[in-house]
Amino acid sequence: MTPTFTTDDARWAAVSQRNPAADGDFFYSVRTTGVYCRPSCGARLPRRENVAFHADAQAAERAGFRACQRCRPGQPSTAAQQAQRVAAACRQIEAAESPPSLDELAQAAGWSPYHFHRVFKAVTGLTPRAYAAAQRHRRVRDELPRSPSVTAAIYDAGYGSNGRFYETATQVLGMAPSAFRAGGSGAALKFAVGQCSLGAILVAATARGICAILLGDEPEALVRELQDRFPKAELAGADAGFERWVARVIGLVEAPSLGLELPLDVRGTAFQQRVWQALRDIPPGSTASYAEIAQRIGQPASVRAVAQACAANPLAVAIPCHRVVRRDGALSGYRWGVERKRTLLEREAQS
Repeated sequence: MTPTFTTDDARWAAVSQRNPAADGDFFYSVRTTGVYCRPSCGARLPRRENVAFHADAQAAERAGFRACQRCRPGQPSTAAQQAQRVAAACRQIEAAESPPSLDELAQAAGWSPYHFHRVFKAVTGLTPRAYAAAQRHRRVRDELPRSPSVTAAIYDAGYGSNGRFYETATQVLGMAPSAFRAGGSGAALKFAVGQCSLGAILVAATARGICAILLGDEPEALVRELQDRFPKAELAGADAGFERWVARVIGLVEAPSLGLELPLDVRGTAFQQRVWQALRDIPPGSTASYAEIAQRIGQPASVRAVAQACAANPLAVAIPCHRVVRRDGALSGYRWGVERKRTLLEREAQS
């Protein structure tokens, strides 16, 4: 998460480090030169006693300073401009019937293919090709329930052949395409709802392993969340074997440092899978920031995408997104509530 710079000491530290995370949070002016800059400006570092801080560019100009010609603080930052072009490329991919080529996307953005590919991956956490594949996956999920056949849905979603889709169908849909088209008809999901110290808990599993651990206040809401995805799936009640699994999951909630040695059926994009694996590598009792997770998966600019992957985590506690905190150590959003996050971290710290 982007830190806030609420004191002059913190602002000066950001200027000294030329920290791009501070861009847009404040500007600084230099009395001896009469200019104002972004915190990340690469100009020679001024003396501290000559520096003042301003909430925005307008405030700096009202104080009589002119914009730096190097960092151009009155214009959108480089990061903001890149994000705008990448967002336009994402819309181009989403609107196209078939995935645009890298050259086409780069030309529309006004960059070389190499530069476009590097910036796109840094901003989104995915390559343009992977992003296009994710859009095809989304389209086929949308098309299957309303298309006259599975084949029609596959081609309408932009796949060039049946074979290319069926190679990844189970991972994308969680079941056979025909079953998904029927709203999950024929797919068997075992589930059980119980109570734990954090409130209601729902555990669901396929034949491959546990696919959902949901926390909430109302059991009915958790069941609806499961039913909304597969309205015609065969939801089977818990047998004795599954009840033991549920007991172990509840035990994990009560003592999250113990870990969960049960099979998991984890589905997500390639980027989400990498983030979730990085979360599982955080030792109990420890935390990591979103920026640190982005570093660990080799994509330091993808902090926001890491946060989105954490929010999409379907397996509370088993994939410990509660161990991810803000850069300053403060707790941030948690899919199942910040208070539950606080409780889990306190339990791990005491074990």
